[in-house]
Amino acid sequence: MSACGLSSAVLKTRQTARIVIIGSGPAGIAAATRLLEQGFKNVTILEAENRIGGRINTIPFADSVVDLGAQWCHGEENNVVYEKVKDLSIVQKTGDIESTVKFIRSNRQLVSDELVSTLRPLADNAMPDDSVEFEGSLGDYVTNRFWQEVNKLPNVDRKVATELFESFKKYECSYEGSDHLFEVSGQGHYETCKGDPLVHWCDKGYKTFLRLLMNSKEDQPEDLGLLNGHVELNKRVAQINWEGAGELKLRCWNGEILTADHVICTVSLGVLKDQHESLFVPALPEAKVRAIKGLKLGTVNKFFLEYTAPPLPKDWPSFNFLWLERDLQELRGSKYFWVESVTGFHIVLCQPRLLEGWIIGEHARYMETLTEEEVLEGLEWLFRKFLPFDLPHPQRFLRTQWHSNPNFRGSYSFRTPLADELRTGPWDLEAPLVDVCGKPRLQFAGEASSKTHYSTVHGATETGWREADRLNEYYGRDKKTSQI
Repeated sequence: MSACGLSSAVLKTRQTARIVIIGSGPAGIAAATRLLEQGFKNVTILEAENRIGGRINTIPFADSVVDLGAQWCHGEENNVVYEKVKDLSIVQKTGDIESTVKFIRSNRQLVSDELVSTLRPLADNAMPDDSVEFEGSLGDYVTNRFWQEVNKLPNVDRKVATELFESFKKYECSYEGSDHLFEVSGQGHYETCKGDPLVHWCDKGYKTFLRLLMNSKEDQPEDLGLLNGHVELNKRVAQINWEGAGELKLRCWNGEILTADHVICTVSLGVLKDQHESLFVPALPEAKVRAIKGLKLGTVNKFFLEYTAPPLPKDWPSFNFLWLERDLQELRGSKYFWVESVTGFHIVLCQPRLLEGWIIGEHARYMETLTEEEVLEGLEWLFRKFLPFDLPHPQRFLRTQWHSNPNFRGSYSFRTPLADELRTGPWDLEAPLVDVCGKPRLQFAGEASSKTHYSTVHGATETGWREADRLNEYYGRDKKTSQI
């Protein structure tokens, strides 16, 4: 028997292999639960935060719950999240809520429904479908297509068209996770799941999906189901030593040393960008470093404002901001400059007393450095600037800070033109580091490693299952192939 045969066939089995998963987001939980279901016994999740969930974070707020991170189930067909919950009466289809958005200019003028119905479809149709690939950036593509169509219209107000298109681009950035559309690749290979793109959790929250994965007991909120005894919180990993062909050594920030036969790393792309040079010993292969550098994790943050009563008129379920050029120039010289990247606000479904707003990019990261009082002051100034009615002072305010948290460093990933130039992508991020016998030693999962569903929970979940299946296949292969 060869050394490879002895190593795999005799020394380790599903019952004895030690597997450490770094991170308890959807990828980590999907991997761990799948491994346990496949018969692996020694599975441990190390979680840097004091909670599970990663970029899923459902908390009690106002009359129910809100999701500080992932909020929507994007699509129905071929969506593993939707498939898991569709028959359980815990999600609701949102429908065409975009058709109800009010577009308000910075002079408090409401853009007419007629003009919106003329211009908005041109912006929507300027976006490429999944089958279209092109050189350059998404911003170039969409801008060219939008103005080609606008130029065909007689007597269109080009100022309003420009304002609405700028609002549209910011809205799309909140989907992509980008600072702007000119840093998004035209060759993303993202596959949209057909069906309602904004399936909503209503009063349940996205954590419900994780509890289903874990098979947690409904009447015990802290129960981890399959993962009871397998999760260690507040265990931030400082170093992963994967040198040689033997066991891997992990050093935590508290000085604790752990060993493993396999490590599945599910930390965010932002953490990899910040820490890969110090986190991995020896350094990662150049192909994987190129992927980490070429892909990007953007910043999208949220605001939640709770009022004593529904704050908006019934025919105003949501509104987006359109900036007149003179007002924009004045804004950029003021202390409220960061509100330029607030895309809009909407009433929270199933919570009519809540307003939820979104902010993107560099200004979102700057907003995180302000106090909550300063942020709320800026938002209330924005409301006074735009709205033709008064909003009361909220009784409670909450904002997210995904970039500032060292355990995340951002919101979700996208593919860039730089990644195209480097000839890299999620496939290089996914690639496991194996020994000479083909044994996976250091594996990678998480939404950024998904070739077709990056930036989503269903994509992250699929990657966790992918890496669990990789180990299961390794331990289930025909041992006769390793004999000589």
